Amino acid sequence: MALDPSLLASLAWFAHIARHRSFTKAATEMEITRAALSQNLKALEERLDVRLLHRTTRNMSLTEEGQQLLDVLQPALTAIERAVEGLGEVHAEPTGMIRMNASRIASRLLLEPYMGEFLARHPKLRLDLIMDDGFSNLVANGMDAGIRLGESLDEHMVAVPITPPLEMAIVGSPDYFRRHGVPDSPADLMGHNCLAYRFTSSGTIDHWTFTAPGSEGRKLVFEPQGNAVFNDDDSMLRAALQGVGLVRHIDLCVREHLASGALVRVLAPWCRPFPGFFLYVPSRAQMPAKVRALMDFLVERREELALPQRKRVATEDRRVKRRHGSRARLL
Repeated sequence: MALDPSLLASLAWFAHIARHRSFTKAATEMEITRAALSQNLKALEERLDVRLLHRTTRNMSLTEEGQQLLDVLQPALTAIERAVEGLGEVHAEPTGMIRMNASRIASRLLLEPYMGEFLARHPKLRLDLIMDDGFSNLVANGMDAGIRLGESLDEHMVAVPITPPLEMAIVGSPDYFRRHGVPDSPADLMGHNCLAYRFTSSGTIDHWTFTAPGSEGRKLVFEPQGNAVFNDDDSMLRAALQGVGLVRHIDLCVREHLASGALVRVLAPWCRPFPGFFLYVPSRAQMPAKVRALMDFLVERREELALPQRKRVATEDRRVKRRHGSRARLL
């Protein structure tokens, strides 16, 4: 049976009374008279043919039926209130503080280069950026949003991709390869100086994972055994640029060095794509305007980040076609 719409206001009034356990307090909050509130509740009980409150001159308590009704009403009214507030924010200018958590790599790659543009677009917003290479619990730590790799996210997390799929790239300087040769497979890395990265949060060394070319996709794991270990990727990259050794890094982070020729990539067929960085939030429901503004901005940047990658793939495809003709599509 459909609910009589005329009951909705009375149900909301009952929820106010039950929450305060006082006609006087509920009437003050709602800016109506105590008598009007009492009469409304009495009419509601008569229509439902059930007593909702035990009332005396000194005390008020819910009946069993009243508690059952309140248990359903309270979350429903809260959801309605948030939805109405969200509608009011649709055309409102985003304001306030955005507290967010990101790894150092994500911050340098996706936030710092665009921070000026974002804050200029939304002058009433402020950013409180916490750089943390561990995985932060947004709700427990009072964060509005976070950025992590897709493979690091909990399956129940609400997340939106803000980069294209990524690859781990093995790179070194041209001078290094002139002195030590170019590896043709991961097995050849045993004869190279492979610089290691140590995770700050766990203290473990980042192992290099490879997938054999072809349909079988056999996994290989290599532990770098070089003459230096880093817990900062910028320091590790500077060592590679100086010709110290080979490093493994996200392709997007070394793209400019590859384009300039300062670094050269090897073993690309052994490095499969994986989900890139995601912006994750506690809930998509009634998302604050400030968080929505950040999400929309970073999604825009995703398309920009994908353009150079598409050009590179197209260039490589043309080069393969020149070498192998029409069979290139079968490679």
